[in-house]
Amino acid sequence: MRTMDTMAPEVRDLLSEAATWRLLGLLLERPRDGWWRQVDELSQEFSDPELIAATDAAREEAAEGLYLALLGPGGVVSPREVSYRGMEDPGRILADLRAFYEAFAFNPRTEEAADHLSVEAGFLGYLRLKEAFARTRGEEEKAVIAADAASRFRTDHLAAYAQSFAERVEKSGVHYLTLAAQALARRAGPRARAAADACLPLLDEGCLPACGRDGA
Repeated sequence: MRTMDTMAPEVRDLLSEAATWRLLGLLLERPRDGWWRQVDELSQEFSDPELIAATDAAREEAAEGLYLALLGPGGVVSPREVSYRGMEDPGRILADLRAFYEAFAFNPRTEEAADHLSVEAGFLGYLRLKEAFARTRGEEEKAVIAADAASRFRTDHLAAYAQSFAERVEKSGVHYLTLAAQALARRAGPRARAAADACLPLLDEGCLPACGRDGA
């Protein structure tokens, strides 16, 4: 295994991005046994002031009861994509997400639904890991497939509701969740409505490229 110092800059950047998405996903999960240890260990990898501020705030505020009151079932703010997609068919959105996850053998250990913000953020981190692994092996085609999927997933899904979610969380006054949601929204970027709508029916139109399930 190569150390970070001997890796190509492109691979280092991909690993850093993967860790960022994973950390943001964790911060938007329910705090439970082992949660803080994972957040603390992962946060040691960063010097980004935005991420440091979010984890520092989590040390002061994060608690299961607070999280459930805000983001849990029946909470003040929904962390699920289907809640923000207006008249679009929730079943279609969930099927599209599962098509992405199954195509890349993404099986997170989580209690949350497929369209939960933390799961989607985790998937983007996973795709960046897949791309980094492919590039270290010189498998350019697999790297391009992972990169393209990450770009489309970010635009079609996370960007469709990350900003709206962040705005709602901000009104709650829970600082660590607000910081995490804002950081995630900035990385998700603005929604390209036309592109998202054109490629939503992945199952029918074959937008998702075949990537195999060989673990690469």
